[in-house]
Amino acid sequence: MTVRLTQLDGKLPNLALMKLAAWHRQAGDEVVFSRRPERDMLEPEYTHVYGAAIFQRSRPLIDIFLKQFPGAVVGGTGSDSRATVEELVGADFPETYDYSIYPNFTGSIGFTQRGCRLKCGFCVVPKKEGKPRSVATINEIWRGGDYPKHIHLLDNDFFGQDRPQWQARIEEIRTGGFKVCLNQGINIRMIDDESAAALASIPYYDDGFTTRRLYTAWDNVGDEDRFIKGVDTLERHGVRPSHLMVYMLIGYDKRETWERVFYRFNRMVERGIRPYPMVYEDRHRVLPVGGQNARIGERTLGEFQRWVIRKAYNFVPFEDYDVNAKGRSDNRQAEMFAACL
Repeated sequence: MTVRLTQLDGKLPNLALMKLAAWHRQAGDEVVFSRRPERDMLEPEYTHVYGAAIFQRSRPLIDIFLKQFPGAVVGGTGSDSRATVEELVGADFPETYDYSIYPNFTGSIGFTQRGCRLKCGFCVVPKKEGKPRSVATINEIWRGGDYPKHIHLLDNDFFGQDRPQWQARIEEIRTGGFKVCLNQGINIRMIDDESAAALASIPYYDDGFTTRRLYTAWDNVGDEDRFIKGVDTLERHGVRPSHLMVYMLIGYDKRETWERVFYRFNRMVERGIRPYPMVYEDRHRVLPVGGQNARIGERTLGEFQRWVIRKAYNFVPFEDYDVNAKGRSDNRQAEMFAACL
């Protein structure tokens, strides 16, 4: 049989597709991997076609994909389907992943735990995975051999697993010479002195393993006290605020205004934290304004996201940022803004 595996979004390798690749290759099938939702003119007719999407914004890509490949199986949190790879390959198939569909990826990727302690309304993890539980060790995730000891952890709640389990994973990282990217973030609202000290003791990095980085989130103004307490606890144990990248949910709270958005944003920037806005659903939505923010009344959440991600806030106010500029760098915008001062 000839099988097409299609990754519709995300830059990291997709574990579900890697497991499907291993399953089909074990059966002697030919596996073709693609990131294109469209069919190429020279592509064969496939026996099975699979697609994976993790973001809700990928719905248009899913629609294109299904028109091109009617009957394809699409899974992931970005789709309406609740199909799982375990249902396709069977519960008895081992946790085997075929990295060959990502020939340029040299790290190792996986989960030490699944599930989450919280039940946030915007998140599907508690519904899909239930309560936190341990599923693998660091050494089980690492590919071994000459591959670098760079571990991308996809855990949604690393410290939600039983304390002896996360303590053992921290010890593996420390003594095994591993570098780790906690890609999905830590729950800063529930950080205590012991977990903060544990994080400070390991080499945590961004997903390129070049910059010291911890990921976390601040989803609404109401969590301010717990968020700041978590930042303070981490800093007290040696994790600098400048090491934090904070996923900043915007547009989910029905009471959201630009004042509330900028309050969280400014609090983080003042501490040297790097915000990363995550737009809930409609990127073209505008927010109510008033007072000092009245000048940004027509700007969208998507424009705010780009302004922050590109760190344009270092040199140009949001109301003056040319988000649609073509052929002009952000540095050029900085020069133009400085000339007007």
